[in-house]
Amino acid sequence: MVNATSPEAVPGRIVLLTTSHRVAPGLLSWPAWQALRAADTVLCADGAHPQLPYLREAGIAVTEASPTAQELVDACAGGRTAVVVATGEGEPALTDGLARLAGSGRVRMPELELLPASYDLPGARLLDLVQVMDRIRLECPWSSRQTHEGLAKYGIEEAYELVEAIEAGDRDELREELGDVLLQVVFHSRIAEEDPDAPFSVDDVAGGIVAKLIHRHPHVFGEETAETPEDVKEHWLRTKAEEKRRSSVTEGVPLGQPGLALTAKLASRVRTAGLDVPLPQGDGIGYELLALAVRAEADGVDPEAALRSAARVYRDAIRQTEGQGTGGAGD
Repeated sequence: MVNATSPEAVPGRIVLLTTSHRVAPGLLSWPAWQALRAADTVLCADGAHPQLPYLREAGIAVTEASPTAQELVDACAGGRTAVVVATGEGEPALTDGLARLAGSGRVRMPELELLPASYDLPGARLLDLVQVMDRIRLECPWSSRQTHEGLAKYGIEEAYELVEAIEAGDRDELREELGDVLLQVVFHSRIAEEDPDAPFSVDDVAGGIVAKLIHRHPHVFGEETAETPEDVKEHWLRTKAEEKRRSSVTEGVPLGQPGLALTAKLASRVRTAGLDVPLPQGDGIGYELLALAVRAEADGVDPEAALRSAARVYRDAIRQTEGQGTGGAGD
């Protein structure tokens, strides 16, 4: 008969080892390696788990098995330690079974420990997006046929929806719209991989913007100093001018953007460059709007945002009038 002080009565230890598929296999934390090397048995239900070749290469014997909660508890009797290398699903059946055993009060449970062996770094979920987009591009009848030109309109729509979410102050909507804009970047990058003459990938896109940000922030990554936002803007404009070598301040200003935004951007370029450019004179509302947009930019006001704000007030007034039962064209 086993008494409470016999070696067989010592409950032992169960370690559930979790890893991130977004981190290269084999890059485990030091506590994880210690637990693996000290374990009496190491189990994994997935024989194709990406960590297994690296564990075995390091001399860790891994048994492919899916024990029940009771079997795992029994395996730890006598003070033994069992490490379970969790699959991508996180072993919900096993953990639920262990919880039921512990809640029954009839079983002396081993010490239970959840040990994260690798962690996601900030931005790690972007790897999931790239993988999902790759599969969709290959298997979806619609996505597999899309081109840069065909998707262009969606980029414009998503950008406007993002601006609307920002102006509305809706945090949930903002998060969703940022995701939609990010999808456009990843989708176009995936299409670009297939170009026969000048292919590039999302890594090339990310690498390019990283290099640009570092170069344009010498006060962060270099020897320059910047005490005010104006100093930062000066650094940005100077390094940008060195990169682009433009012959005109109008280069790089997209003419396809909304008219008020286009005018404000041109006015900003003129003001920043210290140019004295008189406004063109002419008849019609266009020249009046041009003057208003330039004046707004000089006052630090985004004319496009200001007009949208006024338009929303106008929309609310329309709805209020409609709600008063004034009738309409159909009456």
